[in-house]
Amino acid sequence: MVLNEPETSLHPDLLPALARLIAAAAKNTQILVVTHAPLLIQELSAASICARLHLVKDFGETKLEGATPFNKTKWNWPAR
Repeated sequence: MVLNEPETSLHPDLLPALARLIAAAAKNTQILVVTHAPLLIQELSAASICARLHLVKDFGETKLEGATPFNKTKWNWPAR
Protein backbone atom coordinates (compact mmCIF):
# COMPACT_ATOMS: atom_id res chain seq x y z
CA MET A 1 0.00 0.00 0.00
CA VAL A 2 1.27 3.47 -0.82
CA LEU A 3 0.19 6.51 1.18
CA ASN A 4 1.03 9.66 -0.73
CA GLU A 5 1.26 12.65 1.62
CA PRO A 6 -1.31 11.38 4.14
CA GLU A 7 -0.72 14.49 6.24
CA THR A 8 -2.53 16.67 3.70
CA SER A 9 -5.50 18.44 5.30
CA LEU A 10 -4.67 17.05 8.76
CA HIS A 11 -3.94 19.21 11.77
CA PRO A 12 -0.29 18.72 12.86
CA ASP A 13 -1.47 17.51 16.29
CA LEU A 14 -2.96 14.44 14.58
CA LEU A 15 0.30 13.30 12.96
CA PRO A 16 1.56 11.22 15.94
CA ALA A 17 -1.74 9.32 15.98
CA LEU A 18 -1.55 8.82 12.21
CA ALA A 19 2.00 7.46 12.59
CA ARG A 20 0.81 4.97 15.23
CA LEU A 21 -1.99 3.79 12.91
CA ILE A 22 0.43 3.39 10.00
CA ALA A 23 2.94 1.47 12.16
CA ALA A 24 0.17 -0.83 13.42
CA ALA A 25 -1.02 -1.53 9.87
CA ALA A 26 2.58 -2.17 8.76
CA LYS A 27 2.67 -5.24 10.99
CA ASN A 28 0.31 -6.96 8.53
CA THR A 29 1.31 -5.48 5.16
CA GLN A 30 4.08 -3.48 3.51
CA ILE A 31 3.29 0.24 3.49
CA LEU A 32 5.20 2.98 1.69
CA VAL A 33 4.60 6.51 2.96
CA VAL A 34 5.58 9.52 0.87
CA THR A 35 5.63 12.65 3.02
CA HIS A 36 7.19 16.07 3.48
CA ALA A 37 5.99 16.42 7.10
CA PRO A 38 9.00 16.37 9.47
CA LEU A 39 6.81 15.39 12.45
CA LEU A 40 5.34 12.38 10.61
CA ILE A 41 8.84 11.33 9.50
CA GLN A 42 10.10 11.65 13.08
CA GLU A 43 7.22 9.63 14.52
CA LEU A 44 7.49 6.86 11.92
CA SER A 45 11.29 6.71 12.24
CA ALA A 46 10.89 6.05 15.97
CA ALA A 47 8.86 2.89 15.28
CA SER A 48 11.14 -0.16 15.14
CA ILE A 49 9.08 -1.71 12.35
CA CYS A 50 9.66 1.29 10.04
CA ALA A 51 12.64 2.04 7.85
CA ARG A 52 13.32 5.50 6.44
CA LEU A 53 14.38 5.93 2.83
CA HIS A 54 15.33 9.50 1.94
CA LEU A 55 15.07 10.54 -1.71
CA VAL A 56 17.15 13.42 -3.07
CA LYS A 57 17.25 15.28 -6.39
CA ASP A 58 20.59 15.05 -8.19
CA PHE A 59 20.78 17.02 -11.43
CA GLY A 60 17.06 16.44 -12.06
CA GLU A 61 17.22 12.74 -11.20
CA THR A 62 15.58 11.36 -8.05
CA LYS A 63 17.91 9.03 -6.17
CA LEU A 64 17.95 7.15 -2.90
CA GLU A 65 20.27 9.00 -0.53
CA GLY A 66 23.50 7.10 0.08
CA ALA A 67 22.71 4.38 -2.46
CA THR A 68 25.48 2.94 -4.60
CA PRO A 69 25.32 0.05 -7.06
CA PHE A 70 26.61 -2.17 -4.23
CA ASN A 71 24.23 -1.26 -1.38
CA LYS A 72 20.87 -0.64 -3.01
CA THR A 73 17.84 -1.32 -0.83
CA LYS A 74 16.26 -4.70 -1.43
CA TRP A 75 12.50 -4.44 -1.79
CA ASN A 76 10.32 -7.00 -0.07
CA TRP A 77 7.64 -8.01 -2.57
CA PRO A 78 5.32 -10.53 -0.92
CA ALA A 79 4.16 -13.62 -2.82
CA ARG A 80 0.65 -13.46 -4.21
